[in-house]
Amino acid sequence: MDKINQRIADELRVGSGQVAAAVALLDEGATVPFIARYRKEKTGGLDDTQLRTLSERLGYLRELEDRRVSILKSVTEQGKLTPELERAFNAAATKVELEDLYAPYKPKRRTKAQIAREAGLEPLADALLANPALDPASEAEKFIAADKGVADQKAALDGARHILIERIAERAEVVQSLREWKWSEGRLVSKVKKGKEGEGAKFSDYFDFGQAIKDMPSHRALALLRGVNEGVLDIDLDVEHDETKPHPAEGKIRTAFGIADKGRPADAWLGETVRLAWKARLATSITSDLLTRLKERADAEAITVFSSNLKDLLLAAPAGPRVTMGLDPGLRTGVKVAIVDATGKLVDTATIYPHEPRRDWAGSLATLAALSAKHKVDIVSVGNGTGSRETDKLVAELMQKMPQLKLTKVMVSEAGASVYSASELAAKEFPDLDVSLRGAVSIARRLQDPLAELVKIEPKAIGVGQYQHDVDQTGLARSLDAVVEDCVNSVGVDVNTASAPLLSRVSGLNQTLASNIVAFRDENGAFKTRTALKKVPRLGPKAFEQAAGFLRIMNGTNPLDGSAVHPEAYPVVERISEKTRRPLKEMIGDRAFLKALRPAEFADETFGIPTVTDILSELEKPGRDPRPEFKTAAFAEGVEKITDLKPGMQLEGTVTNVAAFGAFVDIGVHQDGLVHISELADRFVKDPREVVKVGDVVTVRVKEVDVERKRIGLTMRSGTIDRGAPVGSPARAPGGASQQGRHHEPPPRKSAEPAGESALAAALRRAQERK
Repeated sequence: MDKINQRIADELRVGSGQVAAAVALLDEGATVPFIARYRKEKTGGLDDTQLRTLSERLGYLRELEDRRVSILKSVTEQGKLTPELERAFNAAATKVELEDLYAPYKPKRRTKAQIAREAGLEPLADALLANPALDPASEAEKFIAADKGVADQKAALDGARHILIERIAERAEVVQSLREWKWSEGRLVSKVKKGKEGEGAKFSDYFDFGQAIKDMPSHRALALLRGVNEGVLDIDLDVEHDETKPHPAEGKIRTAFGIADKGRPADAWLGETVRLAWKARLATSITSDLLTRLKERADAEAITVFSSNLKDLLLAAPAGPRVTMGLDPGLRTGVKVAIVDATGKLVDTATIYPHEPRRDWAGSLATLAALSAKHKVDIVSVGNGTGSRETDKLVAELMQKMPQLKLTKVMVSEAGASVYSASELAAKEFPDLDVSLRGAVSIARRLQDPLAELVKIEPKAIGVGQYQHDVDQTGLARSLDAVVEDCVNSVGVDVNTASAPLLSRVSGLNQTLASNIVAFRDENGAFKTRTALKKVPRLGPKAFEQAAGFLRIMNGTNPLDGSAVHPEAYPVVERISEKTRRPLKEMIGDRAFLKALRPAEFADETFGIPTVTDILSELEKPGRDPRPEFKTAAFAEGVEKITDLKPGMQLEGTVTNVAAFGAFVDIGVHQDGLVHISELADRFVKDPREVVKVGDVVTVRVKEVDVERKRIGLTMRSGTIDRGAPVGSPARAPGGASQQGRHHEPPPRKSAEPAGESALAAALRRAQERK
């Protein structure tokens, strides 16, 4: 463990003692949010991001050590473990490196090389390799043995060749060197399969494409690999070379094994052995290894993007406790209406038909007006699916004709609403409600509190990732679950109003404990104190320790129960109150007084300066919500479908997704537009999240519209779309930023220049990159 802790410490650039403390806490069952918030003294202030990385690396390195022990045992039992080999195994830093070293010793089915060794042909292989001046045919004569299956010279030489090919393919340092060389120099090329041009049209830009594998971005790699999996594309990975000459990899193998072509009798035979070792064994296996590496890297980047977007969405500004009308738009089936009160409780439903074919515009207006007046609706949440702009127009007319209702309307993402509607949770919550109406409830509630509602939906279904179905599903689920856990605990949860799904995401709790809390609350009434939670069945001391600081009792007996101050630290607050002679209720919210206090004066061996500092900060505004202030985008009147867009239009929209290549923005036309990374700002942008995040309200200008392919190119750069092109004029360069599907990057041009860049923008980008 000391070795593992030191390695993680080196990678995180922190002290090994910090890592050891964090590992001990994790092993004791502590969660990352709890450690990050309430054990700063022990870990030296490691934050949640560092702790998540630490936890991931800890799992990997422990698996690596377990595999190392297993391999050492296997090689020892074979009687082949030498001190040098043991040192090599112990020095292996990755699973791949360890398996490379183990390859010659790994028990396997009888290979041709093994059969040749059993026939006594290894000395022939050794002799020809050591002394190419020997004549292969003459040497092979000495090893002919019919009883061993070696009938003639050819059989003897074939057997010797199999032995050398296996030796070459299993020499760890050679394999590793060739693998890194091919990664550094290799070019991944894709071609369309014959007859697949029409069926695979969405991959058309990959029909004849190539790029250095080491430079291929995540989204592009995943798109290309999807084309392969769908049977549209063929791919090949190789280093560019003269086809009329031996492959450069063969030269590297020759050098490693001391094989040269000096015209000696065995040189040609050895050269052919090297060629076959590369072509038949190493080229294929190394290509497979590198495609796996590319996929793993692409997965990791895509999961990071998805996780970042999910965090932004979950921590989006809540509209708060306001009576809300949720509208789930539909054309033929009508618009589903659900009204929830300020606490999110469903109070009324309806279905209206303002659109064709059963168009009843006046009746729909009357229904919405009556419901709004009856329940004193404050805000209307319109789902952004099919029929959303038409429905939005209906609400706008209602607001115009009946200003006394004082309504506000907001367009919200309905991603995942249908998943929730059909879920077991929704059926349990609304057993007598039609599935379609459950979606309207979700749309209303996610405006009130996005976090509380979205935790009910599987993170993958929320729709803020790229290629989420193509990446490693276990890794994706683990990462997204961690994001949800961090978000829920960073905001805190009102234990008297929270649903079981929300409570289950609190540090230290699970589905069973969350259900028990809700059942206890329903039976005994609202919790008055945090300590009352200890009466909940199966909620033991450890669970209470982990969860208590994140559970809020609003307007309870003790004001601290509504804050992020952990119950274990209440004595610190009492000590502050005694020393300053200020009652607790007078201290809370007195910013000037709290800022004047010195944390060191109240610290002790148990609660150090970091914890006291956090406590004083929390007392300034107990239970503060870290989420931003609620605001909405105003969609332009008359711009309701893609055909309404014209280059140069300035519009307001909401960022729905951020990818490595740019940001997608909902501007109210049923098709998100793409702001390519080169169009996000006047300066060079390395990561789109430097500029925007999911949920941001932004002002964009239309750069290009491709109605046929449903692609919209947008820009957030100031001034002009291109230098010299005034706002409202078409951009001079063809091929603007575009979108494949709803949240996919446009495939690159054969030049691999980022889509959506004008020639001038591309030149500027390249100049900035050179700097």
